[in-house]
Amino acid sequence: MEQRFVRSLLKPSAYAESTRAVELIQTHVSYIFLTDDHAYKVKKPVDFGFLNFSTLDRRRFYCDEEVRLNRRLCPSIYLGVVEVRETAAGGAAFFGKGPVIDYAVKMKRLPATRMLDRLLAVGGVGRDEVRTIARTIADFHLRAERSGEIAAYGSLDAIRSNWDENFGQSRSFCGATIRGRDFLLIEQWVERFLKEHAALFADRVAEGFIRDGDGDLHLENISLGEDGSVCIFDCIEFNNRFRYGDTAADIAFLLMDFDFHGRPDLSEICLDEYVRATGDWEIRHVVDFYKVYRAFVRGKVEGMRMADLQIPEPERNAARERAARYFRLARGYIVRRTLPKTLIITCGPTGSGKSFAAREISRELGLEIISSDVIRKELAGLSPRDRRTEGFGEGIYGAAATARTYAELLNRAEERLAAGRGAIVDATLRHAADRAPFRELAARHDAGFHIIHATCPEVLLRQRLEARRGEPAEPSDGRWEIYLHQRDDFEPPTIGEGNLLAIDTSRTAAEIADALLEGMGILPCG
Repeated sequence: MEQRFVRSLLKPSAYAESTRAVELIQTHVSYIFLTDDHAYKVKKPVDFGFLNFSTLDRRRFYCDEEVRLNRRLCPSIYLGVVEVRETAAGGAAFFGKGPVIDYAVKMKRLPATRMLDRLLAVGGVGRDEVRTIARTIADFHLRAERSGEIAAYGSLDAIRSNWDENFGQSRSFCGATIRGRDFLLIEQWVERFLKEHAALFADRVAEGFIRDGDGDLHLENISLGEDGSVCIFDCIEFNNRFRYGDTAADIAFLLMDFDFHGRPDLSEICLDEYVRATGDWEIRHVVDFYKVYRAFVRGKVEGMRMADLQIPEPERNAARERAARYFRLARGYIVRRTLPKTLIITCGPTGSGKSFAAREISRELGLEIISSDVIRKELAGLSPRDRRTEGFGEGIYGAAATARTYAELLNRAEERLAAGRGAIVDATLRHAADRAPFRELAARHDAGFHIIHATCPEVLLRQRLEARRGEPAEPSDGRWEIYLHQRDDFEPPTIGEGNLLAIDTSRTAAEIADALLEGMGILPCG
């Protein structure tokens, strides 16, 4: 697919059906042309070893496979395989009688606003939707093909081979998207887990959990219809061994993606419903291992996007950041396994970056965030997205409302600790007297206690507060004038209050996460 052909396929005249415009989306393996009503997916002539689309015959074969396999979960969307033909003018079109230069999978276009990642971002995904998705996947897995050939992919040798390939293909990213010490940590943990749990993997094979699954179950590949229907599309067609595997590995991709997007609560709901529907009560013994695998693979794939020079530089830079976050999540799944019961609180004026720091450490450690911004409005009968304009110390930000908010923060933190779980309390907590009850709570429950004190240069802080006004999902009402009041009224924490984690949030997300985890003493050094 030469660039002149790509350019010509961006013209509406290249399509048999009428369309007002054509949009191009690129991945590291595909060109996807979006018309008003359809999507045409053309495979790039690449060979990554695990994926080989280097010849026309291969691309035609895998187009046919993509349609066949995806009709299992999304039968009405995949319309078939169409030819890409050269035109007399030297361009390309999806019709005509010119030479066939490539093939494309033709699909009905699903509305972007109904994709699960988009819905999640605007609060359009709740418990009921997640349970419906979990049951859909469970039903698919219960019906999925089994055979002796497929079962072999659940063996230790097959699992280790997949990991070895991923490590080999990701090693060059060390220093760019993953730190060398984190790479070594993951590599050593994987080998240790495989050795220590060999019998567990053998049991999964014997009990029939190795099946022909989807292989690419993540948020962007799931669409929810207005009528509540679920469409799961774009499964792995290019390599059987990425579909053949433990059903735990399949569902783990979606669970990991919920975690990545800051919704571990939905991840747990999804897993609970899946277990109820399948009766696979043993899945919890292996699901964390496969979450590490899925996060690592996602980091690798985003790294490949970062390295693809055909993709515009802004998209490649965004891919670099996503890759780093996925790799840190893989690390987080490992270090959280030895994390003792822990209570973390934030403190700092509005705009200081305390919520950002809380989200970074929450993603890696799987700790729920209890947010004062959210609870304050909840107690007032408001939505987190309802904007308020009260000044410092007024209305829902007055002393009485703040006291009620902090009391509820304490109550919810105690519920988590009493249940044996940790939590992150995200609040301004300007005074030592505000922070002391949380230290005492942690002591009563024999939990670790850490204080994140967030700071940043005022120039950056003001920019953040201005940018925040245009974010509809942001629950904070912080403004520059409120910051000035809070700054003058703020009592910085001291080392006598707890394990103090002072962090400059003008640093990168990776630097912030590393500094916090190192300060908590749960990251290996070197």
